[in-house]
This record gives sequence, C-alpha cells and structure tokens, in this order.
Amino acid sequence: MSKLLAVGTVAFDAIETPFGKTDKILGGSGTFVGLAAAQFGVSTGVVSVVGGDFPQSYLDMMENKGINTDGIEIIKEGKTFFWSGKYHNDMNSRDTLVTELNVLEHFKPVVPEEFKNSEIVMLGNLHPLTQASVLEQMNERPKLVVLDTMNFWMDIALNDLHEVLKSIDVITINDEEARQLSGEYSLVNAAKKIHEMGPKFVVIKKGEHGALLFNEGKMFFAPALPLAEVFDPTGAGDTFAGGFCGYLAKTGDVSFENMKNAIIYGSNLASFCVEKFGTQRMEELTKEEVQNRLQAFKELTQFDIELA
Repeated sequence: MSKLLAVGTVAFDAIETPFGKTDKILGGSGTFVGLAAAQFGVSTGVVSVVGGDFPQSYLDMMENKGINTDGIEIIKEGKTFFWSGKYHNDMNSRDTLVTELNVLEHFKPVVPEEFKNSEIVMLGNLHPLTQASVLEQMNERPKLVVLDTMNFWMDIALNDLHEVLKSIDVITINDEEARQLSGEYSLVNAAKKIHEMGPKFVVIKKGEHGALLFNEGKMFFAPALPLAEVFDPTGAGDTFAGGFCGYLAKTGDVSFENMKNAIIYGSNLASFCVEKFGTQRMEELTKEEVQNRLQAFKELTQFDIELA
C-alpha cells in the first residue's frame, strides 16, 4: 500500500446555503482530501499551516482518523485561513463574502521526512509556486502527482501554473476552469489542449453532472449520484480528489483502467460530503454506508443491451 501526501489548506469556513448557515467550522482542501483518503486506510500525511486559534480537538480528530498531522505547522501568534461564502439556490454558484489568508499568506510547506518518499502526491489548490516547492522536497519522483487548481491562479499566476503542469501526471479541475485554461469550449478539445501542457490524465469535474477522465485519446464518464438534498457543496471537489487518490494509493495501480474505479470511489465519497455542513458527514461516515452507496452507483450505471 502506497503512502499519500496531501498539501492544501486546513481552514475555517463560514457557509450560507438555502438550507441554513454556519459560524466558523472546520474546512480546507487538505482537511477534506485527508478525510476522504482515510476511508481507504492508507498512510496519509497532510501538509498545511494553521494559527494559534485552531482547536487542538480538530487535529486530534484528524489523527484519530489515521491522518498524520506532523506536516501541519502551527503559528501560535497567527490566525488560521478563513473563507466565507453564500451559495445560490442552484447550489452550483456562490458568492465569496470574506477571504482572510492570515497564516496562509506566507506559507512555505515543509514535507515531513517520513512522507518524502510518498508514491502519490496530491497538490491541493494553492499558488503554483507553492505546489512546485513540494515536489522539490521529495526524495524521488513520486509514482503519481495529482494537481488541483482554480481560475484565480489562472488569472494571476498563469506562467507559474504552466511550469508546474509540466511536472504532474493528473490535473483535476471543473468544466469552467478547463475551458479557461485551454481556451476551448468543447471539453474534449479542452482536455486535448491541457494534455499537451503536461498532464497525462485530465479529470474534469462537472458537479451534479459527474466527472470526465481523459487519457491519450481514451475517455471515461462517471455520473454523480442524484441526491434528494444537497446541504453544502463546499468540500465536494476536494473529497472527490481525496477519494480518487486514496483508492489509487490503496491499490497501487495508476493505470487508466484503475483510474476509472478511482473516479467512481471519489464521486461516491463526494456524494456523502454534500449531505451536511463542513466535514461533519465525512467524520461520521461508516464503511457500510460507503459500500451500500457504491452498490447504488453500480446499479445506476450498469445495464444490458441487445445490439442489433
């Protein structure tokens, strides 16, 4: 079983949706990736930074889930990264109300010694130079490097993003970001363009409409499980990425065929994440629930058809 290194934010979120609103709760890309990967029992280390205001109970919870927090730097005199947002009725669009970088502003990730030989590295949504600095600390080239990014970095650090894309294997972005990065409206053409930038595999997330996987002319589509209620989509993309990486770390197989399974596992976990605010659903998730919903996914997507 492979080691998984996840680099991302460990943060406070305050969220408002049509279903309600929260005060400051636990969030951050590194948190959601770690909680999803923990479902597979893989050795997962999270690299991030928090302030002195970050509760020890959150770190204890992560450790109890099997997430190594040695790489989470605590700056006692600083404040933890904080994001607040309000979702519209469609739950796909949102307005950012507050972004306070705080300790994240000068974050320089330090990879713990025991994770410098991680076979799989998940570079969460951070500045491309920060992502690149993590790869420079690894003892050798990881078996698989997965990167997440967003429009913001394309707007302010596109050249840096292009540089780090040359060093990775998989990029996970949503359809809007894929179109911006490639300049192509067709997602098939967008994936081809992004493929030429470096990544061998392109994963395009389409929210409630599932996810697409592209690799050298091959293509796979996984639907999202239709849900009666979506309370909070904030961590869904990171949960998807954590499930994707966690499954690949558990199986040790990074082929296109196995990535199809990883996409399904990631989509499955993301469908739980959105059912409650913040990390609450992922913290209480049981293996039996995961297996039952995987069966539902299977029934949703498999059929026999007579070809004339």
